[in-house]
Amino acid sequence: QTGTPASDVKLMIPHQANLRIIKATADRLGLSPEQVVINIEKYGNTTAATIPLATMEAINDGRLKKGDLVLFSAVGAGFTIGANLWRWAI
Repeated sequence: QTGTPASDVKLMIPHQANLRIIKATADRLGLSPEQVVINIEKYGNTTAATIPLATMEAINDGRLKKGDLVLFSAVGAGFTIGANLWRWAI
């Protein structure tokens, strides 16, 4: 936990495994729908490629820019979860 307020996070780029989980996570963190990259309806669950694909889509759409604070999150089998908070530098 970083203590970072949700309003400071430009985007959350989650693993695109389950739309219900993505929306519930964003809601629990206090993130608006505009702060969340969702492309599961376009590509489905592409396993390990979901976060890189969503990141490239956010860059190409102009949603992710240098200096933005971005939250990457992933869930897996067996109640596994991981997250990183990055200051985008590219």
